[in-house]
Amino acid sequence: MKQWMQWLAGAAMFVSSTTWAGGEAIHVENAGFATPESMEYVASQDVYLVANIHGSPFAKDDNGFISKVSPDGQVMELKWIDGASNQIHLNAPKGMVATDEFLFVADIDRVHQFDIKTGEQIASMIFSGVNFLNGLALADEGGLYVTDSGVAPGFKPAGTDAIYHVTFDGKITPIYQDSEMGVPNGVVSDGGGLVVVTIFSGEAFRLDASGNRTELPKPPHNRIDGLLNMGEGRFIVSSWTGEAIYEIDAGQGTVTELFGGLTSPADLGWDTKRNRLLIPLFKKDALVIQPL
Repeated sequence: MKQWMQWLAGAAMFVSSTTWAGGEAIHVENAGFATPESMEYVASQDVYLVANIHGSPFAKDDNGFISKVSPDGQVMELKWIDGASNQIHLNAPKGMVATDEFLFVADIDRVHQFDIKTGEQIASMIFSGVNFLNGLALADEGGLYVTDSGVAPGFKPAGTDAIYHVTFDGKITPIYQDSEMGVPNGVVSDGGGLVVVTIFSGEAFRLDASGNRTELPKPPHNRIDGLLNMGEGRFIVSSWTGEAIYEIDAGQGTVTELFGGLTSPADLGWDTKRNRLLIPLFKKDALVIQPL
């Protein structure tokens, strides 16, 4: 296994890479990230966005920020969108979705909408009766899916586990709610329905358009966070407890570990141009850019 490391001149940021069979994995540390929770690839700009909670994931402290990172791991703008700015309201950003025009960000009890080119805040869609909006995904029928993980400070279940659909003009509709769901997190569209993974119960399941639930193969460890739909019944998930990335193959009924040794791998992104996993390490304030 080949490794190289490099200090960036005049900065504390540390970029290293490890060569795997699929190519070089890039590790970015000491770059100023603060509780990075999710990563998103913006194809139109060929950049990565990083959502930084910057403190408690429950605190309405207006100090969250979004970083812009190049595909080679260089921080282009640490606080591209900054809650500390008078023009921006951003507390504890979690799941993100980027389109050609907009960036949507889940934040405690609302979903923010930003201009994808300028970072200007356009709107905030406020939910009632929620306390931890978390996973976010484009819906096949238009709009977004968002999960409410329903946890209280200390990560104790609050019994508000739910999945919502929200239109781009702000109409919010609960589509599935179960206080014993196991704390939903990652969500993706899947052929007219959706797939969800859970934190506490560590499950993966599909919901069809009528709300019928079908179990998918269960990963070996819980604290499931990120979720990507790779097509043909294949899904990639991250597990804090397993410190690993797993592939779920619904057709084969299997779960395979792809990469291990990762501390607190959170909400995953996917660089579709280079076929890379984008992995924020929540507790390490670091990123891993991992070829598949």
